[in-house]
Amino acid sequence: MSARPETLPRLDRWRTNLLQTPLFCLATILCGSMALLVSLFDRKGRAQHGIARFWAQTVVRVAFARVKLVGAEHLEKHTVAVYASNHTSYMDIPAIFSALPFQFRILAKKELWKWPFIGWYLDRSGQMPIDTANPHETLASLGGAVKALRAGMPLVVFPEGGRTPTGALMPFQAGAAYMAIRAQAPLVPIALKGVYDLLPMHTRHIYPGKLTVQIGEPIETKGMTPRQSAELTERLRAAIEAMLTEPGQ
Repeated sequence: MSARPETLPRLDRWRTNLLQTPLFCLATILCGSMALLVSLFDRKGRAQHGIARFWAQTVVRVAFARVKLVGAEHLEKHTVAVYASNHTSYMDIPAIFSALPFQFRILAKKELWKWPFIGWYLDRSGQMPIDTANPHETLASLGGAVKALRAGMPLVVFPEGGRTPTGALMPFQAGAAYMAIRAQAPLVPIALKGVYDLLPMHTRHIYPGKLTVQIGEPIETKGMTPRQSAELTERLRAAIEAMLTEPGQ
């Protein structure tokens, strides 16, 4: 599939408006309601995560997209890690939920918790909101995430802090590296490819194509201290940038 054109063909716009958007909403309402129901007795979140993964796979199919997982062997090296990904689109979360074959928690902007059904799921399933405008709240969120890691729950983080408006990799914040060091857990880079062309920032029309979730070599943090967070953040960004520029993936 070619790169997304500046002006989408009329067929893509009509298909999004008349078919895909209604189906997205229907899938979100149905799966969100089901997740809320099972949350009443699903204390460990396994059933809720299964529903979220089904929702993600459904949304990807509705978008006429395909997800390819590259580097799956790196997922087998550690049971608990901080998985850090570039952030290109609202479709990043469905792509990641579709690709990663285990339960995890996401650390995401607090604003998502205001969305009907999606926000309700995030809250009831134990996902972790982060208020980037409030340093005290940010620190508290990072502390809670470290506790989750130490308890055996993998985390998924977007170190850029928000979606890229151009598709290019933005500067990284140090939170992912800080959490990995504090928990002495590996930091695993993830490169998302094709998701920006599917649904860029400030657009609402889908351009179908192939999505790649590429898992990089885990970066060990044993023996590191929080003072090395900036250094580790640079290593993480360099690893993701290298994967994004690899040909043929």
